[in-house]
Amino acid sequence: MRFRHRRVAAAAALAAAAVFGLPACSAVLGGEESLVDADSLTVGVKSDQPGLGLETEAGSGEFEGFDVDVALYIAERLGVAPENVDFVAVTSAEREEKLISGEVDMVVATYSITPARRTQVTFGGPYYVAKQDVLVRADATGIQGVRDLEGLSVCQGAGSNSAARITEGLGIPVEEVEGETYSDCIERLSSGRVDAVSTDNLILAGFLAQSPGAFRFVNNPFTDEKYGVGLPYGDIEACEAVNNAISRMYQEGDATEMLDRWFGETDLEMVYSVPQFEGCD
Repeated sequence: MRFRHRRVAAAAALAAAAVFGLPACSAVLGGEESLVDADSLTVGVKSDQPGLGLETEAGSGEFEGFDVDVALYIAERLGVAPENVDFVAVTSAEREEKLISGEVDMVVATYSITPARRTQVTFGGPYYVAKQDVLVRADATGIQGVRDLEGLSVCQGAGSNSAARITEGLGIPVEEVEGETYSDCIERLSSGRVDAVSTDNLILAGFLAQSPGAFRFVNNPFTDEKYGVGLPYGDIEACEAVNNAISRMYQEGDATEMLDRWFGETDLEMVYSVPQFEGCD
C-alpha cells in the first residue's frame, strides 16, 4: 500500500530521534503526507469481541461489529472506498507497535485514550465513551450493585486492570481472577467458576447479545473509557478529519443506528450524543 511506506519512514524517524536526542514530534511532523491523502487503508480491529470487532470465521479476514462500522464510516469520509479498506486483527498489547511500524494505518479497537499512549499515538475522537460495568449470570439476583461483589470472584482479561479498579479504586475487596481473554472470562462465568466479569460496558454488551438470557448487566457503571481512533503520531490533519467524521456520524444519526444494530437487544444504557473530543495537539 502506498501510504504504508510513509509510515515505515515515520517509524525510522522516531528511532533516529531517540538515538540523537531529537524531539519525536519534530521527526514525524516533518513529513507532508497524511492519512487524508491515502487512497487505501489498513485498519487494526479486535477479532474476539462480539458486537465490536469479531472475525466472522477463523482465518477469513472478514470482521464485523461497531468498531468495524465506525472505521468504514471514517474511511468513507476520508475518501477511501470500502473495497480499499483492509482489516487486520490486533490485540491490546499490539496496537502501538503496529501503528508505529506501519503495519496498520489506523486502529479502531476499543482503544482507550490515555496520557501514556498519547506520547506515541495521535488520537481522534473519542468516538464513544464507555463505562466499566459488571456482568453476572441472569440468576444471580443477589448482585444488584458493584458493592455486592465484596468477597466474590471477578474475572478480567489478561493484562487488564479492571478488577484493580474495583479493589483499589473503589476499595471493595474481591477475588481477582485472570482469564486469557474476555471470551475465557465469559466461559468461566457461564460455568459458575467465577461470580462476575468486569470491563467496559460495550464489551460486556457484545457478549450479552451473543447469549441472550444467560447473563445480565448490573448496570452500576463506574469510570470512563474514551475509545479513540489511533492514528500515526503527529498526523494532526488526519485527527481533525476524523473528528469531523465522528461529529457527522452522530449528528446524522449513523452512530445511533450502529449502536442499536449491535447492542439494541441488550439493556445497555447507551449514549447517542457526540462525545467531547480530546483535541488533536
